Amino acid sequence: MPTKHGRLIVVGIGLQPGRHAGARAISEIRRADTVFVLADPFAIDWALGLNPDTRNLGAFYAADRDRRESYAGMQHTMLKQVRAGRHVCAVFYGHPGVFAQVGRKTMSQARAEGFEVRMEPGISAEACLYADLDLDPGEHGVQSIEATQLLIEQRVIDPASLLLLWQVMHTGNLACTGFDAHPEWLELLVEKLVRWYPAETGVILYEAATLPIQDFRAERLTLGELPKARLTEVTTLVIPPVATPAKDVEMLARLRAMV
Repeated sequence: MPTKHGRLIVVGIGLQPGRHAGARAISEIRRADTVFVLADPFAIDWALGLNPDTRNLGAFYAADRDRRESYAGMQHTMLKQVRAGRHVCAVFYGHPGVFAQVGRKTMSQARAEGFEVRMEPGISAEACLYADLDLDPGEHGVQSIEATQLLIEQRVIDPASLLLLWQVMHTGNLACTGFDAHPEWLELLVEKLVRWYPAETGVILYEAATLPIQDFRAERLTLGELPKARLTEVTTLVIPPVATPAKDVEMLARLRAMV
């Protein structure tokens, strides 16, 4: 049980805070002593309207700085406030536990030190993707993986299921610096993906809308065209199923024999 006065509550506000943020997240932002936000400027202004002691974690980023160093700085800053006995609310766009290691690592350290911690979920980019593209992960199954992980690890893709590749702009960026795509590294990703998909396979570049006046992005192209495509930090590569899974005849027979 936590025995110290400081606490850390990590909340998600979705992709459009004015529409997606839940009552629990809003309440935690309002009642916190200090709020830290890692989101776009609109979300920061929105949080400021709820709590005047709102601070922008994005200030830790720099194009030539290893993002892992930036994350460590964010964690240290939030933990310093928690250790001082303050009630801290850390706000992240989307779901705070999905592709958001800063919140998770800060929670883990605070918990280990005996502080109260809790996470409140939010609407993720993946949830928006299913709604915007009219895709049901239950229809064919889904594989969801960060693009560089797929590139450098021994993975087996099932082309009969939906494939989501996250942070595709950063494919191959082992140094974790910069904010630009590298076509030569994307060529390597395509080279790996053609083990399972023909280069002419139709794919989708997806970006959820972050403002009420925006439309989501769903640009259709072929897999082979990916290295020349316009990518941003929030672009997700969506590859629909291209095969039909074979039935496990033996298992079907065993099941039917049990009826």
